[in-house]
Amino acid sequence: MKSISDSTRVEGIERKAAIGLAGPTRIDALDFTKGALVLFMVLYHWINYFIGPGWPYYRYLRFLTPSFIFITGFMISSVYLTKYDARDPRLWKRLSIRGIKLLFIFIALNVIRECILTLSSTSVIWANLTKSSNLSAIFLVGDSTSKIIAFYILIPISYLLIVSGILLFVQRTFKSKHVFFSACLLMVAVPIGLAFVDIKAQNMEIVSIGALGILSGFLPLADINTATKHFPLIVLAYLLYIGAITLWNVPYLLEVAGTVLSVMMLYSIGNRELPVKRIAAGVILLGKYSLFGYISQIAILQVLQILSHRLRVMTLPWMLVSFAAAFALTFFSVKALDRVRRTSVTANGLYKAVFN
Repeated sequence: MKSISDSTRVEGIERKAAIGLAGPTRIDALDFTKGALVLFMVLYHWINYFIGPGWPYYRYLRFLTPSFIFITGFMISSVYLTKYDARDPRLWKRLSIRGIKLLFIFIALNVIRECILTLSSTSVIWANLTKSSNLSAIFLVGDSTSKIIAFYILIPISYLLIVSGILLFVQRTFKSKHVFFSACLLMVAVPIGLAFVDIKAQNMEIVSIGALGILSGFLPLADINTATKHFPLIVLAYLLYIGAITLWNVPYLLEVAGTVLSVMMLYSIGNRELPVKRIAAGVILLGKYSLFGYISQIAILQVLQILSHRLRVMTLPWMLVSFAAAFALTFFSVKALDRVRRTSVTANGLYKAVFN
């Protein structure tokens, strides 16, 4: 994997933007970061399905969901606002439509999941899914730990995209350059204020981390690459964060710090020459299909869990096999999708219709 050339990439983006030809620029280090997060997410979900919610070390993986939405926010400002002028109506429409599609994907996946679990007689929670209290917990307050739903990460990502689209529409309507930026600052500030008065609003907190990602995306890419070259300092800061959450668990401000440090550390690793290029290329491919990889891994792990219950096998060797299988099948599902997209116009169009 080649490291990013700061000046070349930035000049290329500016040149394409000037002539209106800029497309969604792929940044290998960013794709590597997303791919590594997908792999960590496999570990997180495997623990959730095969060890259970009583595992005492979940706090050390709390950076995962916020990291995905932080990167989503970063891409809104660093990629989409590079491709489109902020006044271009296609931008706010694309962000809003993509956010709405993610909400429909979330609902469809959970309906399918509940139907399968009900038919297999392994779940009785279908009746609880549509209770008003549960709907409020899922869509308003936020409840990522509930067994009622899966694919929770899609909700805050969809909210961030929809809110960004609305803000860009307002900015375009009132012809103010500062609406979008100021609103992002406000979205970051409100949860910090709520944290000081001990009010918990998970969806708002996670969306605010996405807004912080948007603000980060306004920084020059060359400056970001320079900052992430100081890898020992990033590791030292991360170790201090680990010590802090060991003592105080993960309050909101530490969650923000852990998200930024985790993304910086993974980006720094991805932004340098790695000794095993084939593995690095595989991680980058996972990053290019991070949303599909996230969805497929949950489906894979749920099938493995149902298989475990049916076979009544929960021995240590089987658990290790299921863990390895989850990693391998997630990667191969992404690899298969990439190959199908390259060979089938229909499959490629379907993928774009669902995920783009």
